[in-house]
Amino acid sequence: MNKNSNTYQIVYSAIMVVIVGAVLALIYMVLKPQQDRNRDNDTRKQILAAINVTPEDDDAIAADYKTHIVKEYIVDDKGAVTDSSENVAFNVNMANNIKATKRLLPVFVANVKGETKYIFPVYGAGLWGPIWGYVAINADGKTIYGTNFSHQGETPGLGAKITESDFQNEFKGKHIYMDGAFKCVEVVKKGQKSTNGAETIDAISGATITSRGVSAMMDDCLKPYDAFLQTLQGSTTK
Repeated sequence: MNKNSNTYQIVYSAIMVVIVGAVLALIYMVLKPQQDRNRDNDTRKQILAAINVTPEDDDAIAADYKTHIVKEYIVDDKGAVTDSSENVAFNVNMANNIKATKRLLPVFVANVKGETKYIFPVYGAGLWGPIWGYVAINADGKTIYGTNFSHQGETPGLGAKITESDFQNEFKGKHIYMDGAFKCVEVVKKGQKSTNGAETIDAISGATITSRGVSAMMDDCLKPYDAFLQTLQGSTTK
């Protein structure tokens, strides 16, 4: 075949495309298990951070998770458990779930020094992209034990501060119920008060939109658990 002909060049290009495609597919298949493990460990690390557990290194993440997360399940809007199969809460894709007509409501049950904590995933919008995290609630069903927030593209030094402990620690001890009604803690400008009587923390200076995003995310994602949380409150007052 004439190497200078159009036919040769087309055949050669087609063969190279097939070869390169096959090599890339092989690399993807070889690396995917490790990528999945890394992604899952990152999620486990975020969940543990909400209960103030920091694994010593990457090798300790899975073991610490197994030690502290003792149960997980899905509840409905009436507070009833609908699915408690293995990894059922862990496998919920919150980016898709948040858009669903009928959301799944994942719950992680943690044991922290002999005390029970309930961890709920949250997902919302920041200034430049999605933000997400986990909120741990005490067994009383109304007091925040800890939080962990992440983001995709918030501004370094401004909105990205939602990942820092100084901001996250402000939520500890705050209530998401006031006078028996769900009123999620709000993130507001310093000196401002909540419009509905909820407890507040100060917004990040220069990051008003991201701060509001955290506030809206928590309210939107925790409110559907109202019946479940009230069940917890009832069980602790008996």
